[in-house]
Amino acid sequence: MREYIWMTGIVLKQSPVGEYDRHISLLTRERGKISAFARGARKPGSRLSAAASPFSFGSFRLYEGRNSYTLAEADIQNYFEALRNDYVGACYGMYFAEVADYYTRENNDESQMLKLLYQSLRALGAPALPNPLVRCIFECKALVVNGEFPGPPQGEPLEESTVYTLEYIAASPIEKLYTFNVTDTVLSQLQRVCGGYMKQIVGRDFKSLEVLKTLC
Repeated sequence: MREYIWMTGIVLKQSPVGEYDRHISLLTRERGKISAFARGARKPGSRLSAAASPFSFGSFRLYEGRNSYTLAEADIQNYFEALRNDYVGACYGMYFAEVADYYTRENNDESQMLKLLYQSLRALGAPALPNPLVRCIFECKALVVNGEFPGPPQGEPLEESTVYTLEYIAASPIEKLYTFNVTDTVLSQLQRVCGGYMKQIVGRDFKSLEVLKTLC
């Protein structure tokens, strides 16, 4: 008899398998990042079709196999519809999902990365926040969550407000990250610092970031 488990999570990516199935990478609160098959999710009218799409957040009922899970049903609370209708915003979201996919592992406590990804996707839909700022905040906090943020760079000419912003992002709870805006000068400096840290510390190419460079 199959043993089912409910997990709260968000779909990071999906790929087609065979004629009708999908394979998804799911970042969960309970078991970190897991792989799962959504059988029949590509069939017309499948109840798993939307649940197996990137950015879908909610509760997922799965059973565990030898090497992966199988998705039986889902209760999706947020599809992030605004991103599905905004190509540039979706590219930012896919970049965030790629970074989360890079950092997270199965059976690790990845609740902070899950929370960061969720709040960052929400922030992309906020008209008052420019996407480049959301990206800087996400990159900085992702490094903090994974114990790799070195702090504001020493010996670099930065505005006091830039240093304060970096320290605020590092110290603040994730729920309070996306509550401010900055000047163009501070944003430019944040982009330089956070982008430089990502290249130096993570040091890998992300497909969605390459697409973003052609759009922004």
